[in-house]
Amino acid sequence: MIFSLLLSLMFVGCNASTPAAKGTAKTVADTTAPGQAGLLPLNKIKLPPGFKIEVYADKLSNARSMDLSPSGVLFVGTRDVGNVYAVKDENGDFRTDKTWTIASGLKMPNGVALKDGDLYVAEVHRILKYPAIESNLDKPKKEVFVDNYPDKEHHGWKYIDFGPDGNLYVPVGAPCNICEPDDEIFATITRINMTTRAREIVQRGIRNTVGLAWHPETKELWFTDNGGDWLGEDMPSCELNFAPKDSMNFGFPYCHQGDYPDPKLGKKHSCSDFTPPAEKLGAHVAPLGLEFYSGTMFPEEYRNQLFIAEHGSWNKTKPSGYRIVLVKIEDNMVASHTVFAEGWLDGGAAWGRPVDIEFLPDGSMLVSDDYANVIYRISYSK
Repeated sequence: MIFSLLLSLMFVGCNASTPAAKGTAKTVADTTAPGQAGLLPLNKIKLPPGFKIEVYADKLSNARSMDLSPSGVLFVGTRDVGNVYAVKDENGDFRTDKTWTIASGLKMPNGVALKDGDLYVAEVHRILKYPAIESNLDKPKKEVFVDNYPDKEHHGWKYIDFGPDGNLYVPVGAPCNICEPDDEIFATITRINMTTRAREIVQRGIRNTVGLAWHPETKELWFTDNGGDWLGEDMPSCELNFAPKDSMNFGFPYCHQGDYPDPKLGKKHSCSDFTPPAEKLGAHVAPLGLEFYSGTMFPEEYRNQLFIAEHGSWNKTKPSGYRIVLVKIEDNMVASHTVFAEGWLDGGAAWGRPVDIEFLPDGSMLVSDDYANVIYRISYSK
């Protein structure tokens, strides 16, 4: 099913689905009707030789962030509909057989993360905990884990993940397009100590990250960041950032893409004061979820390399993104940045928007799509 993409303004942004704030731009509309696998034009997706794409789960309205349990239950957050789902492939045919809606009516529950059998869900202003979730899928128990995050909805939806240190990492987006926030918690990545529940800021100068990943070998943090709006058709670039240590600053709101001073605020700080991106991903592509590949199904060249889901521009004259890119990393430096999968944008019209990436134990890739309301599985065979 093809959804129309109406676009007209020359000065646009990188946000994934933010309502137009200026001019007469018409945005990509989010659909909340459950996707039907048989109606999706999967033949339009272009992949490298040997790879194929299929639907793993459908009828998941607004499917976004994912986390997979050791037993094979996939938890899926949403942003616009307020639900959290659990799905499972019970017969091993790589198509889910059962779906649970384990929460509804939540405030932008985008982020989901599992630890020791408990599910954590990020709303805008708090983190919820669902103890022993797989034993309680039909009647989940809920408790508030922390409730000290801001309630601003602008960039308020959160991706969460547990780091190699066992603590929970929670980004807090800027409450604006480009501004100097009045609270230091904004435009940061925070860390919650799982024992004390104390919160600290670990990275700053980040406009809006909706994806975190740690390198399988070095255990160092990589994350995406969505560039600013209304600065131009091709400026600024969205970013892939590398944070090998705490207390780094990536420049927002004073410097964009590492080398472009903000027209209004840039005089306050030099771009040289901040850490530049590891890679410029392109203007307005809206990079969200990212994962390093550590499986064995894909060819060896993909081992320990980084896949990024680009949700796509929302009001750009010539749309960009709507694809999955592969970033190859050598010695903590980006060696190459290429397209791995594309075709969700067909003749200027978007029929799908990749959001997050997860890997199954067999090494195949899951990709959520909050526009087509499905989860895809990408596999490889010689």
